Amino acid sequence: MSGPGDNVPGRSVAARGRTLLQPLSMNSNPQLPLGLALQDSARFESYFPGLNDELLQHLQLAATGNGERLVYVAGSPGMGKTHLLQAACHNASQAGRSASYLPVRELLTLAPTVLEDLEQLDLICLDDVSAAAGHADWETGLFDLFNRVRAADKTLLVAAEQRADQCGFKLPDLVSRLGWGVTYTLKPLGDEDVIASLACRARGRGLDLPEETAQFLLRRFPRDLPTLFALFDTLDTASLIEQRRLTIPFVKSVLDNKR
Repeated sequence: MSGPGDNVPGRSVAARGRTLLQPLSMNSNPQLPLGLALQDSARFESYFPGLNDELLQHLQLAATGNGERLVYVAGSPGMGKTHLLQAACHNASQAGRSASYLPVRELLTLAPTVLEDLEQLDLICLDDVSAAAGHADWETGLFDLFNRVRAADKTLLVAAEQRADQCGFKLPDLVSRLGWGVTYTLKPLGDEDVIASLACRARGRGLDLPEETAQFLLRRFPRDLPTLFALFDTLDTASLIEQRRLTIPFVKSVLDNKR
């Protein structure tokens, strides 16, 4: 049952910017598998940095070619590394630069020749690079790519769960090269920052997330962002269908129906 002010008149998919898919890469590489894509919602403005504001600034500058040529981002799963790399690709494209996002773990079934000619791009973003540890051909391919990117004076952004010297790479020169730039370890968000991050995501969807509703979600569910964002996506869809605001009674009804 709707309460006073629960309805959201005229809310539509187009009005709130439903996630769209864009090509994985701004270049054309026939070896790359189809289906890999950038999320349109992965933008710097939809990322709440918390204590990671300095990193965010470095990535924004690097994306436009005005910052470090190598930025390495380490952090536990669910802390937004993929979001940041894809946001950098979007920013680069908006600035008229060519860019490519490559999820290394998903590409390991291919030969590292997929890395060839990437130095022709302005920005290369390598996600989950530690997945290549122990794969001699891929470690060598990444090492060669780094050297080509550096020689071409292009920008390389790298993300992994650990710092380069903790990833288990067997090729010492690769570890050395990945340490040449600036390395950041993502700092976790406190409860207030998690609420602010959820509110930021809501604004990106054209929604208002009352603080009491966000507090309710934190009391009922784990505080890790992937869980909360997945839950928010469910609530967002229900809100769109039923044209309701994210009040606590509405959220409770959606969650009860999921059981």
